[in-house]
Amino acid sequence: MRTLFRGGRVLTPADPSATALLVDGDRIAWLGPDADVPAGGADRTVELGGALVTPAFVDAHVHTTATGLALRGLNLAGARSAREVLDAVARHAEGLSPDAVVIGHGWDESGWADQTTPTAAELGRAGGGRAVYLSRACVHAALVSTPLLTGAVKAAPGYDGSGWLRRDAHHVVREAAFAGVTAAQVRDAQRAALRRAAALGIAAVHECGGPGTSGEDDFTAALSHGPEFPEVYGLWGEPNAAAKARQLGARGAAGDLYADGALGARTAHVGDAYADGDRGHGHSYLTAAQVTEHLVGCVRHGMQGGFHAIGDRAIATVLDGFAGAARVVGVDRLRAGRHRIEHAELLDKRMIAQLVEFGVVASVQPAFDRLWGGEHGMYAQRLGAARSMAANPIASLAGVGVMLAFGSDSPVTDLDPWGTCRAALRHHNPVQRIGARAAFAAHSRGGWRAVGIDDEGVLNPGWSATFVVWDTRDDLAGVLAGDETPAARTTVLRGREIHTS
Repeated sequence: MRTLFRGGRVLTPADPSATALLVDGDRIAWLGPDADVPAGGADRTVELGGALVTPAFVDAHVHTTATGLALRGLNLAGARSAREVLDAVARHAEGLSPDAVVIGHGWDESGWADQTTPTAAELGRAGGGRAVYLSRACVHAALVSTPLLTGAVKAAPGYDGSGWLRRDAHHVVREAAFAGVTAAQVRDAQRAALRRAAALGIAAVHECGGPGTSGEDDFTAALSHGPEFPEVYGLWGEPNAAAKARQLGARGAAGDLYADGALGARTAHVGDAYADGDRGHGHSYLTAAQVTEHLVGCVRHGMQGGFHAIGDRAIATVLDGFAGAARVVGVDRLRAGRHRIEHAELLDKRMIAQLVEFGVVASVQPAFDRLWGGEHGMYAQRLGAARSMAANPIASLAGVGVMLAFGSDSPVTDLDPWGTCRAALRHHNPVQRIGARAAFAAHSRGGWRAVGIDDEGVLNPGWSATFVVWDTRDDLAGVLAGDETPAARTTVLRGREIHTS
């Protein structure tokens, strides 16, 4: 099938005046002005009516099942108090069977006037005696009701009798809460998430799984939904499990391999103490030696490696591990693996230089700054104003050539690629803002390159026909300068329409 799309505005480096492209199978056969359409015609012609055509987005950090459950279930992102959380739980529980687990996501007390959170007993009453599990926005802590506070949970680090659990206790209780989600529910949730992604112009996602995040069955299910959905590239985050990751169908032994926790939960490992709460330094889950061992294993198995690291102490530990791996396998072999760090929120110049030295991909989420940055946001509460303004140094990374891949960490933040790009342009710290084309590239070609695919993410003759037709007459800069998100008329992945409005 040869399809001609004409009468639009095509974002391509091949021809700035391009208004049309010809798709032959899964490839772009030609692109240019309408007047220069090659002879031979097409089997089908699509009139664009001035619409913008761009490469499709890639979301470089997604939790597909949790995203689908949040889309279909109890989403607490809008709650502004403990009372609103309890009321939402009570409403949601009314439609559940007596033995069901109430699963919700998205509360964030850092924006509440009174930051007191519901207790385990209060959640139990709101849920009608059911087990209740409510993950915090960062998904590194949760509020749970008394039935989930088992002996195993109480014995784990991070337990608190109030029902606000962090660290290992949270991992234990999360696994227990999700144990009741059936395979059919997982499939339906994942497909809901992937359909939503396609409707937003996302043609591929990086699924981040591993112990403490999602189980093996959940992870492998996410990789197998077929050609009518966005492509899913799996990252399995388990130490020294490169061979296992390959067996599971993963692209890398990376993603949610935790070097630390999260700033919102005060479990990210930081050098200077937190400015609030327990005034501690967070928690480290890996040593530099363990990082080295994991990376050497990844190199020897030909797999991408990577780590979740947010705090400056955690990132320093990971980079010390990279240095150790370079001594074992050599810098060139290490760089060839295109290993990655997820989030990388607190970095100094020396760390950024090491990212360049070792060829590390920075998989980052600009929406974190939009939601929690600035002098009065959650970062400022946890770190103080000065450190909060230094967080998420996107321009500093881009300026020295660190490979950037943008993502949402959904359901931590919403699937929202245009909003993610705008967040990079509007960083709370003006020094860390980047331009429209750089932001768009990080959320499109950057996502492909982050999984080792270098011939995607640009509309070029002979390249993959993976693009989106947007319902707007604005160009890229115009879309990102505004606040309205254009609708995706059509999302095309390798010549297949995976979404049509």
